[in-house]
Amino acid sequence: MPLEPPAGVKPVPFKTHNRTITETDIVTFVNVVGLHEPFFIDMEYIKNNMSGRHRNRFAPGPMIISVGMGLLAPTVAGIIDKVLEGREHGPFGGMTGVQARVKGALFPGDTIHVEGEAWLRPPTSRGYTLMDLRHRVVNQHGEVLVDFTETVTFLPKGAVEAEAG
Repeated sequence: MPLEPPAGVKPVPFKTHNRTITETDIVTFVNVVGLHEPFFIDMEYIKNNMSGRHRNRFAPGPMIISVGMGLLAPTVAGIIDKVLEGREHGPFGGMTGVQARVKGALFPGDTIHVEGEAWLRPPTSRGYTLMDLRHRVVNQHGEVLVDFTETVTFLPKGAVEAEAG
């Protein structure tokens, strides 16, 4: 399940620009990552074995998460700076986790954006700073398709200098 901010922590909200998903986007993603399952590559299988709106091409859940991260990418540095403002921390250490819940389907022609918030967790006992960025991928009808929290880590202050010395 996506994470919630700890009690008493004021999250920094964000909202991205819109992006309309095309059939080419979906086919390209499926081929790049090798998701050659009949649900994504065989339209006859889809028509004969799926129901409702799923009888058409739809995006795999990992694609919705990836596009959600991509929509945030142009502004994520500013969001991170705002959340870290006035806090001691070391260099960026990378993404350490994702918790997600897929709630709806994404189809060609759908327009999505991301709404969410970012916050810091209390520092770890080893001096690491953990930041959570909660993303809600929302379609043109206001439906949340995926709700996920990405956790990124900042190394302890002085960690890189200690390794180099």
